[in-house]
Amino acid sequence: MAIAPVTLISLLFHGLIAWRLLPDLPSSLGLFMGGLLLLSALLVPKGLMGRGAQAGVWNAALVWAGLLCMGGFSSLLVLTLLRDGMLFLAWGAHTAGLVLDLAALRHHSALAVPLLALLMTVLGFWNARRTATVVRVDVPIANLPMALHGFTMAQISDIHVGPTIKTHYLQRIVNRVNSLGAHMVAITGDLVDGSVHELGQHIAPLAQLQSTHGTFFVTGNHEYYSGAHSWIKALRALGIRVLMNEHVVIHHSHDSQDAQRAMVVVAGIADYSAHHFDESHRSDPHAALDQAPEQALFKLLLAHQPRSAAVAEQAGFDLQLSGHTHGGQFWPWGYFVRFQQPFTAGLHRLGTLWVYTSRGTGYWGPPKRFGAPSEITLLRLVAA
Repeated sequence: MAIAPVTLISLLFHGLIAWRLLPDLPSSLGLFMGGLLLLSALLVPKGLMGRGAQAGVWNAALVWAGLLCMGGFSSLLVLTLLRDGMLFLAWGAHTAGLVLDLAALRHHSALAVPLLALLMTVLGFWNARRTATVVRVDVPIANLPMALHGFTMAQISDIHVGPTIKTHYLQRIVNRVNSLGAHMVAITGDLVDGSVHELGQHIAPLAQLQSTHGTFFVTGNHEYYSGAHSWIKALRALGIRVLMNEHVVIHHSHDSQDAQRAMVVVAGIADYSAHHFDESHRSDPHAALDQAPEQALFKLLLAHQPRSAAVAEQAGFDLQLSGHTHGGQFWPWGYFVRFQQPFTAGLHRLGTLWVYTSRGTGYWGPPKRFGAPSEITLLRLVAA
């Protein structure tokens, strides 16, 4: 999309906020707020459409500013609409006979909206830029062999290396994952937002990931926006096992009296929407289990989108690890995820299948997380 229509849309929505708020602010404050809204309206398209990866310091700064404004604008728009709803209810109550000072209510609420939006944006920025906390989850598995009791999987997802997430941010994630001593590491898609040429050097820390059985990766939708074939090649060059509708078998404990019972099938599928970009990448959980050993008592599926779960359950998997949703990333968008995905965040049951949906380890777009903190997940298998 060209930047002109995006700028026009941005100006219209920022204009809506100005129309609803500025008349109820003191003139000097209203003038200042109007200038900030105009600046934000012009910067948001730059953040939305700019790459900033290798385009110079000035362009990168504009992208950063645009993305910060995007986060603030989102909260400002939502709060403005909520304020209008509140004022409508207050007007109705006043009309019905309840004595209310509507002018004072309009004035104080017009002051409160930008202050609350600023607070949400500042806290959201801090939450987004800090290193994700470790969330520990026990997954109860029926008939789990004792050899697999305590088997751990470190999951990272939706990092979105791109204009504002680079090497140092990813290095902090890798360091924290390595401190967990997991048996395997799963990267469940949306690692990047940009081409290998732009961002290849910034994913280098992934080669340092440490675990007993290695690191496994599946594609997310953003890999396909960014050149999935090139990224698959780049990740394999780092020693990461990319699973494309296929599986590997992990022999977890060679000291077990029954080595067959210590097998873990780790399968991975291409993103749910991959066929729109490459028909040969069509997501297929059944194909991912093709010729898997029948005696393996635990089958794990890595699938970027939670909505792969229905077919995964039919295919016979025990646990699916997903991401994609970001948990909504910042309020109130988490309430809308459920209209596209069956699960927003956390551990859920679908028939015989457990599904864990990560809130993501990085963020997309605005450096903002409010009400949906980032996570590095350490999942542990336990007997049900």
